[in-house]
Amino acid sequence: MERESRLNYLESVRRLFHYYKGLGEKAMAQLTEEELKFRPTPESNNMATIVKHLYGNMLSRWTDFLTSDGEKPWRNRDGEFEDNLDSRDQVMAAWEEGWACLFRAIDPLTDADLSRIVYIRNEGHTVLEAINRQLGHYSYHAGQMVYLAKQIRDGEWRSLSIPKGQSEAFNKEKFDQEKGRRHFL
Repeated sequence: MERESRLNYLESVRRLFHYYKGLGEKAMAQLTEEELKFRPTPESNNMATIVKHLYGNMLSRWTDFLTSDGEKPWRNRDGEFEDNLDSRDQVMAAWEEGWACLFRAIDPLTDADLSRIVYIRNEGHTVLEAINRQLGHYSYHAGQMVYLAKQIRDGEWRSLSIPKGQSEAFNKEKFDQEKGRRHFL
């Protein structure tokens, strides 16, 4: 049973990473190139800067994931917050490269890897803990991206979940199905 739950964990976490990647993409797709650069306040990050930070974090954490510290000496975290991704193409290239690095690292993992120790800034984590740490970090930023895009689009926003006023119909559809084990995604 433990082996099955660990394999289910890895499949579930892979799906969740894809889910949060998709949320970010759907939020960015609703924005113009200029809106990717919109800052609500001078101290706020725009969408492009959030993507640049995620990109830097992903490359650092997931490059040589099992064999080197997740905070690479070449990472320039402060530079991730400099606003210099100037086009949608640059933003999307960074987005895709970061996520590709993550999936190259987690796709081959097996249940035997989950208890291995990896380091982030010399702090030991099991692989499972390191994955959970990054899942929380990336979902946090995906939420920022959705919130920011929703504020920018305002009345033109297309919901990425259950639209207002449609909860009852959504729930009816779900409860009309047989009970069964399936992933919510």
